[in-house]
Amino acid sequence: MNSRLAVATHILTFIETLAGEPATSELIASSVNTNPTLIRRLLSQLAKAGLTTSQMGSGGGALLARPADQITLRDVYSAIDDDGEVFALHDQPNPQCPVGRNINAVLKTRIAAAQQALRDQLAQTTIADMAHDVAAQNRLAAKA
Repeated sequence: MNSRLAVATHILTFIETLAGEPATSELIASSVNTNPTLIRRLLSQLAKAGLTTSQMGSGGGALLARPADQITLRDVYSAIDDDGEVFALHDQPNPQCPVGRNINAVLKTRIAAAQQALRDQLAQTTIADMAHDVAAQNRLAAKA
């Protein structure tokens, strides 16, 4: 698994903290500390999934398409996950080997259970939760 889930969650949490103000890809990229092109690519995937929308024109940018308490991390994961698999199986184990010819069948059920557990866990956290936790971390850091 790469960092796209973390970056997409960062994007949505950042947009939520702007309280309804549109966020340009450049502004989001400055928070993520990455290239605006990557942000635009992820915003496109998030928009396709119905998580963000764009406001065009001067002062435009990305907005959440629905309330942050109605966007779960599972929604984010589904939006940016290209192949639906957290763990990939080895493509060509040796069919002449007793382990090689059976390992994928044995692994599939266990991996499917782990993937479902991940999705279930992600469904328990919303972007609103993330924004709340970020604000709490900022308050703690300010006290230190």
